[in-house]
Amino acid sequence: MSKSFLRELKVEDALLYLDQVKMAFGDKPEIYNEFLDIMKNFKAQEIDTPGVIQQVSNLFSGYNKLILGFNTFLPDGYKIELPCEDSSYAPRMDHIPSGFDRVTTSTTSMAGANCVLLNWFV
Repeated sequence: MSKSFLRELKVEDALLYLDQVKMAFGDKPEIYNEFLDIMKNFKAQEIDTPGVIQQVSNLFSGYNKLILGFNTFLPDGYKIELPCEDSSYAPRMDHIPSGFDRVTTSTTSMAGANCVLLNWFV
């Protein structure tokens, strides 16, 4: 995903994603509220991009469309990939620095990287 793509995202994209989360957990409003708390913690810089990815992936465990949909709002170089259905659930976060084909990691962070979605939520 390029930075120019991130700029093309609109508030409506974030609102649509929020609606999808709310509908998926209509009978569990605490999940929706926890998602909003994760977004607030990120905006307050209490967690970094890998942290928000991990928390959202854990919170939405079993809801693969929501997990993969979150990719839309991640900064350049971050992507959540899910394993094949027959393996145990463990989302993988890929950080792909410029000039490299692919680097899989769970600890690399981008200083100052903002998640577009997070800025719209809180």
